[in-house]
Amino acid sequence: MNIGLRSAFAGLAALALIGSIAGIAQATPPDGVTGVILTRTTVGGTDYILREITIAPGGSTGWHYHDGTLYAVLRQGQMSHFDATCESDMTGGPGTTFVERAGTGNIHIERNLGAEPQILDVLYVLPTGSPLSEDAPNPGCPFN
Repeated sequence: MNIGLRSAFAGLAALALIGSIAGIAQATPPDGVTGVILTRTTVGGTDYILREITIAPGGSTGWHYHDGTLYAVLRQGQMSHFDATCESDMTGGPGTTFVERAGTGNIHIERNLGAEPQILDVLYVLPTGSPLSEDAPNPGCPFN
């Protein structure tokens, strides 16, 4: 390995160590989540994306928020949706509908605490070109 590359790796390792010592909050990645885009269209400056999301038992979406509003219906399983206060703000079984509001003030996580996969149909209404979700650090809850 050349000296320049070795120095770059050493610098990255030092930053990682400093970040862990300083307690910098890291995003929590999804676990056991798959998604399939069923349809996508853009009208004006808005993307409309219909997506099927499956969360395996024990899985979660990871902490995140959206740049636009989402409309969802639970097709299968039991939902356990938590907001940034670590409280469950939505629960329900098949047929449960809910809305997720946009913005950094609406950080949340969906966890599958049940024994069967959760299947959700979600309509994303996003500013054109926005990602489906934005990762967020755990707001201090004892779970991911």
